[in-house]
Amino acid sequence: MRYLLSAIALCALSACATITNDENVPVALSFSDGSTGTCNLQNKRVTLSAEIPSTQMIRRSDDNLQYNCTSSNGATGVGGIPSSMGAKIVASAVFIDLGIVDSITDKHRTYPASFVIPVTK
Repeated sequence: MRYLLSAIALCALSACATITNDENVPVALSFSDGSTGTCNLQNKRVTLSAEIPSTQMIRRSDDNLQYNCTSSNGATGVGGIPSSMGAKIVASAVFIDLGIVDSITDKHRTYPASFVIPVTK
């Protein structure tokens, strides 16, 4: 019985684990002058064109979400939205699997829920 419990414990502790995050995260985008327009968005996992203002489902990545935007009144905005790590990855790294699975899939990364894109004429 002791060997059976030891075997079960060993199997349970050696299994890989991942944070249960979706691949995509919603990001609400708008222009600083309140206008409408379009943006090209890109990170290493996704490239898309988006109407602004809107909420886009962005694929999680460890690099910044680069944007190149033009508003309807001719203003432009170019820059990046930073990617960050959530608190869950710390628990995963310390207690579960050293964060290896999530480091490969970038599911531990997130973008801000909303972002105002600064535009200039």
